[in-house]
Amino acid sequence: MVSAELEAWLRLSLLPGLGHQSLRKLLLALGSPEAVLSASQPTLRAIVNEKIARAISVGGADRSAWVAVEPWLEDPANRIITLADAEYPKSLLEIPDPPALLYAKGRLDLIKRRGLAIVGSRNATAQGITNAQAFAETLSAAGMTIISGLALGVDAAAHRGGLTGTGSTVAVVGTGLDVVYPARNRDLAHRIAKQGALISEFPLGTPALAANFPRRNRLICGLSEGCLIVEAAISSGSLITARLAAEQGRDVFAIPGSIHSPLSKGCHALIKQGAKLVESAQDVLEELGLQHSSQQALSPGTANDDDHLLLKHFGFEPVDFDTLQLRSGLPIDSINTALTELEVAGTIAALPGNRWQRVF
Repeated sequence: MVSAELEAWLRLSLLPGLGHQSLRKLLLALGSPEAVLSASQPTLRAIVNEKIARAISVGGADRSAWVAVEPWLEDPANRIITLADAEYPKSLLEIPDPPALLYAKGRLDLIKRRGLAIVGSRNATAQGITNAQAFAETLSAAGMTIISGLALGVDAAAHRGGLTGTGSTVAVVGTGLDVVYPARNRDLAHRIAKQGALISEFPLGTPALAANFPRRNRLICGLSEGCLIVEAAISSGSLITARLAAEQGRDVFAIPGSIHSPLSKGCHALIKQGAKLVESAQDVLEELGLQHSSQQALSPGTANDDDHLLLKHFGFEPVDFDTLQLRSGLPIDSINTALTELEVAGTIAALPGNRWQRVF
């Protein structure tokens, strides 16, 4: 059952044309959603335009706009948090445009803990995926909640890493919480719902609209103390997140990469602009004033990887079979066997075009 207080919030927050800023002005002037809905039109017109004032005076959004909320709230894991609730994250009150409502699923305690955003390319390299997950694992083990956007690539890897530690993870999504996007991350989203938290400012049923994802990004950094960019092209949306983080006074970290990789260009640009270059999760922890006693290895490879005959002929750039044969002088059968062993060990990753890349 939706309480009268929450119904008032829904009638205002779901009213077409009434944005967060105007709603906050109304609340600041009149004190509560119930007071806003009972105010006279002249009072309302002094704060918002005539069309919105008229819509508010007749009751705000129609119940059909939020009819799905009641059955959704029957799940004890689901909550709607308003600006007036004690559970509302104080860090979001520091950003220029905090949402009036947050739809939340899972562990609400996580959105008030110390958190770090980890974002990057949806089309990340094998190295980028490994870095994102390894950094997230170490940071989560140190108690940092990993915050990201549930996208493919770096975001998904960061969430998986976060789930392994005590810090866990929060996914801030650009859809309603009854919609999983992208669909390929459905299983991951279900894991996060059980072990972490899912957050959205968008009403239930909201589909994946391009305009919503930049808005989501301000909440990713708003919930975080800092933002780590793992891989990003110059045109990447992750750079928008980094800019928002800097504007919000958050630390920005970037992992450098190959000068030849397009996915390193964005990180290098950020470093030139003042982002902190980091080579390990420990670098991030030290910047944030945290210590992590365990020396977690970032490599899944075996102890004798460096002694592997073929591995010595890998750089950290993608390499094809012919180049490996030329560099190593090994027979074709030996190279094929070695490639299989190294891939199973997690030391190299196969790439399109019959190429491979060293991960560690």
